[in-house]
Amino acid sequence: MVIPDIKRVIEQVSRDRGIDPDILAKAVEEAVKSAAKKKFGSKIDIEVKYNPETGEIDVFQFREVADDITEPELQISFKEALKLDPECEIGDSLGIKTDTSTFGRIAAQSAKQVIIQKMKDAERDAVYTGFIERKGEIINGIVQRIERGSLIVNLGHTEGILSDREQVPGETYRRGDRIRAYIMEVLHDSRGPQIVLSRTHPNFLVCLFKTEVPEINEGIVTITGAVREPGVRAKFAVSSNDSDIDPVGACVGMKGSRVQNVVQELRGEKIDIIPWHADPAKFVCNALAPAVISRVIIDESNRSMEVIVPDDSLSLAIGKGGQNVRLASKLTRWRLDVKSETQYSKDMQQAYESLVAIPGVGISLADALYEKGFFSADEIRKASVSDLIQVKGISEEKAGEILEAVRKRAAGFSKRQHSVPAESLASAHPPLSGREDSSDPTDDSTDLPDVPQENVCEK
Repeated sequence: MVIPDIKRVIEQVSRDRGIDPDILAKAVEEAVKSAAKKKFGSKIDIEVKYNPETGEIDVFQFREVADDITEPELQISFKEALKLDPECEIGDSLGIKTDTSTFGRIAAQSAKQVIIQKMKDAERDAVYTGFIERKGEIINGIVQRIERGSLIVNLGHTEGILSDREQVPGETYRRGDRIRAYIMEVLHDSRGPQIVLSRTHPNFLVCLFKTEVPEINEGIVTITGAVREPGVRAKFAVSSNDSDIDPVGACVGMKGSRVQNVVQELRGEKIDIIPWHADPAKFVCNALAPAVISRVIIDESNRSMEVIVPDDSLSLAIGKGGQNVRLASKLTRWRLDVKSETQYSKDMQQAYESLVAIPGVGISLADALYEKGFFSADEIRKASVSDLIQVKGISEEKAGEILEAVRKRAAGFSKRQHSVPAESLASAHPPLSGREDSSDPTDDSTDLPDVPQENVCEK
């Protein structure tokens, strides 16, 4: 059987689309097999062989060699089989070449249509395979058209889609513009491969730096995290596997050349390159730069930190609209609560006063509780009797009384009001050792050492 131009079509499609000719030949064989089964019946065992040298297609019907013929379409007599293959035996499956001229024009046309469809499917599969291997990479394309805010990008053998939400706010494109984007997802459906692109994904930033910084590809500099508010600001954490290589300097480049290339691609997005640190508190300090950090109080159980900054650094630490602290929180994966030193002092004073206000506590016992890490009535409420009896001056009975009083107040069931004279509260202040310089190994705070405050977060 010869289908006109099939050899030329296979060669051309293979050359133009980069598809393995064996895949196309397989598609041809499956198409002809489908046509043959329509002609001879679905029960017939059929095998098709395509000759890439001549473009000819041979169709074989396989029949069982038998003495007694009960199914003529599926069997061949032993006598007839010996004429075709003298070495055959009863029970063998013998392939008999079929005269394809009996297919007729309609069958041949049907086979050709199936072949064309199979080739399209093979092309789609090849495109999908090629792009699935490139998922997570940057690709260049040309804006082909704009549909309802989404950019349809010509990627060569297929199209990619850059939806409105994956575009950086403020960027505008016209048909014919060149564009770089991150391959975020590769989907496969009946319409063919769908290449989902992004310019807002944090990994787009990562890939751009990989392109600009050889030390990253060489494994000397490691990217530990990247977060973005696309078009406005990004934070990028790096570390070095070589003590002689400064990871931040490597990413910045000579006179800022490397980072500026990335900034230019991102249309002016501000990029903070952060040195990663194994100590979470120091990493948070680095992430909040250029703000000066006075103190960091860590709550491991809730994975949160209270960050105290000088009053004049509060707006810098928080950033416009909370942007700086928000990005730092995402980068470090810690919930951050930034406070000024003035506000922190007020909060600590109020917390201490809440201890003094507990019925039966008073200033001296409040000091003892404070020094043991119970900074407020709320923390007492979460404690147990066994926790409180560790405090000097508190017996098991006293601990029970304190807990009962605190919990009743918290639930709104306090049966009596307890007031502390104003003059007493005026002289009631958290003990210095518990507030600033505690050496208690169970203290979860990162205190200021005896050095200037600006050095607190230095590596």
